Amino acid sequence: MADWVTLLNEYSNKDLEQRKIWYSPVVEAYDRGRPSYPEMLIQRSIELANLAPDSKILEVGCGSGTATVDFAKLGYAIDAVEPNPEFCRVAQRNFAEFPQVKLYPQSFEEWQVQPETYQIVLAANAWHWIASDIKYVKAAKTLRTGGALVLIWNMSLEPSYEIYQILNEVYQAHAPAIAPAYEGRDKQVEILSGLGKLVSDSGLFEAPVTELMPCERTYEVDRYLDLLSSYSPYVSLDPQVKEALLSGLRTTIEEKLNGEIQLSNLAAVQVARKIEG
Repeated sequence: MADWVTLLNEYSNKDLEQRKIWYSPVVEAYDRGRPSYPEMLIQRSIELANLAPDSKILEVGCGSGTATVDFAKLGYAIDAVEPNPEFCRVAQRNFAEFPQVKLYPQSFEEWQVQPETYQIVLAANAWHWIASDIKYVKAAKTLRTGGALVLIWNMSLEPSYEIYQILNEVYQAHAPAIAPAYEGRDKQVEILSGLGKLVSDSGLFEAPVTELMPCERTYEVDRYLDLLSSYSPYVSLDPQVKEALLSGLRTTIEEKLNGEIQLSNLAAVQVARKIEG
């Protein structure tokens, strides 16, 4: 467990100003490449959190708005907090059809708490970026009685182990330091279990109810390279090394996999009730 906990701490322990602009170079690739969340996962989030049609949502770290749009399409009023100015630009574009979505261009650490206002605090693949000594306290303060923390996750998209081995040869040739470890289903379940324990260990929320959904996705090579470019290890990679790596992956996928790649992962929702009193 210690390996991924250490990794999570690397995100939340970065300087706040650095966190604000971390994804700035790749926001368009992020918007194109990151997967959507299964429709059933969104529906189960609503059911588990007992969201009424007039419930108000606070979203922490909305990014380009992938999950925000899913909830906005269902009519929910959402206050979305996002510190990255480039993400805000893309999010505003994606929110154009949803006047009930209000975007706050600031970090959750800086956001002014509105006490007992929201039915849920929502974070979609973003909770690990918020400082641990702040996020649970602020989330609890802003939730109404009976409110809940709702964490939605898309775990790492992975090919079959056979394809992983083929792609790993490219990493070893160009960027062995960021060659991804193969997780597989069991490891992703373990990570999600650990994430849930971090919530209950805060002492402010009950142990979350977790539901998992296996997903299968097909990515054409361009979108797959956008996906990779949006992952943190690639953001800080030397540009020449990154170019060589992505070029090598493109060639391998086009020549050996007919230009597309089959990927699988776990999507998950974790709903944790605020402890009252």
